[in-house]
Amino acid sequence: MTGRTLTAVSAGIGQPSASRLLADRLVAATGRALAGAAVGVTTTVVDLRDHARDATSALLTGVPSARLASVISAVTGSDGLIAVTPVFNASYSGLFKMFFDILDPDSLAGTPVLIGATGNTPRHSLVIEHAIRPMFGYLRSVVVPTGVFAAAQDWGGTDGRGADAGALDQRIRRAAGELAALVAARPAAAPAGPYADFTPMADLLGEA
Repeated sequence: MTGRTLTAVSAGIGQPSASRLLADRLVAATGRALAGAAVGVTTTVVDLRDHARDATSALLTGVPSARLASVISAVTGSDGLIAVTPVFNASYSGLFKMFFDILDPDSLAGTPVLIGATGNTPRHSLVIEHAIRPMFGYLRSVVVPTGVFAAAQDWGGTDGRGADAGALDQRIRRAAGELAALVAARPAAAPAGPYADFTPMADLLGEA
């Protein structure tokens, strides 16, 4: 099995968090889709609430802490990204936007991205198209066609089997399949050999 990396970012602020629950389900579904294509995957899930203070400091100073820099490296170095935010005032959360404002504008160019959002009512579902997709379009990411919105009624009880849970499952599987196809099509990064940083002597002498 060839290997890929997949990172999910959740901007949920509660515990438990519907955004984290959706991110976990999207990660699991994408992993299954990749396994079906004989592609191994290493997954990482980031809760932005755990990095809110560091993100604020980085936005003000332009210098991320070592802890936040590790998160940024995981996100920007992944073969695929899942990004999920709760809906606040008909748009993505401030924490979600702040994190992506910190990144280098070119760092997600060409990266396959699956976008998702959670909210109390289905009326917020348009946030996928009018706010989140345009942001990743600006970052020149490759956003999968299917965005996944989960309203409160999609979860139902504590088992997550609400009246509309079947429809949510279908959206998750479809979006995960689209992301898996893009991730699987990306060339695997060549492992760095012992001479990966070797500089020819002619270059050192300025003769190249």
